Amino acid sequence: MKRLSKLLTVLLLAFTLVGSMGAVMAEGNDFGSAGALADENLTLAEMLTYAIQDEYAAEAEYAKIIETYGAVRPYTNIVKAEAKHIASLTPLFEANNLAVPVNDAASRLVLPASLNESYAIGVQAEIMNIDMYNRFLAEELPDSVLTVFESLKKASESHLVAFQRKVR
Repeated sequence: MKRLSKLLTVLLLAFTLVGSMGAVMAEGNDFGSAGALADENLTLAEMLTYAIQDEYAAEAEYAKIIETYGAVRPYTNIVKAEAKHIASLTPLFEANNLAVPVNDAASRLVLPASLNESYAIGVQAEIMNIDMYNRFLAEELPDSVLTVFESLKKASESHLVAFQRKVR
């Protein structure tokens, strides 16, 4: 009985710590895919905002990597794709009478320590982006939004493969 009590106390402490860390992380992760994956009640406006923020972030990061490390693939291709992704989302804001969020992603950048590290980070970013779009696609969406989200998810799947090829 004593052993069971001790085990329950340890489990309760572990759940308390994990729960409080999750709340702290959620407060700091309210942008892009991290925000979308932490948000429990998504509206169309929030989904569109998280999506464009994530695309802004990818474009800013990939442009900075090119600026720092040179014109390296897959960044040179993917940064152009990110601009197209942003352009595909913008009309959805207008069609739903929503203001297009300001692009402040460059102010949130943390440059990876090396080009090799950037590939691993790219893998994780694309996985989160795909997870975000999967979550959105599980919701009831207007056809125009559904089509764009499906297209952006497919593009992220291609980007993921490109980054996975570079990870050593």
